[in-house]
Amino acid sequence: MQSVPVDTVRLGVLRCAGVPEVKFSNSETQEVKKDRDGNPVYSVAVTVRPDGRRISVIEIAVSGQPKGLEAGQIVKVTGLTAFMWSMGDRHGVSFRADAITPAHSTGGQGKGGDA
Repeated sequence: MQSVPVDTVRLGVLRCAGVPEVKFSNSETQEVKKDRDGNPVYSVAVTVRPDGRRISVIEIAVSGQPKGLEAGQIVKVTGLTAFMWSMGDRHGVSFRADAITPAHSTGGQGKGGDA
């Protein structure tokens, strides 16, 4: 799987589109997806509007529960990476970040925004 660092400045204003949701590795058993350190993985919907273009929503995975995020709030995304994937006839791009925090936050940059 090829990964590409993403320059978040070029994405315009980043806004939280909804509350963080835990990701499941198995939706039938409700088994929570974990990173290699055993932390739960959360998904955060974020709106982007690069260069005044049409607004898009991207789902960003982050380790640990992001704190203090509310829908419509401007956020800071640290360490955003895009991963190209394919499975059979399907293919796409997934996003992962080191942290997603409220833009006004002056706290530390812990995993998932835990300061």
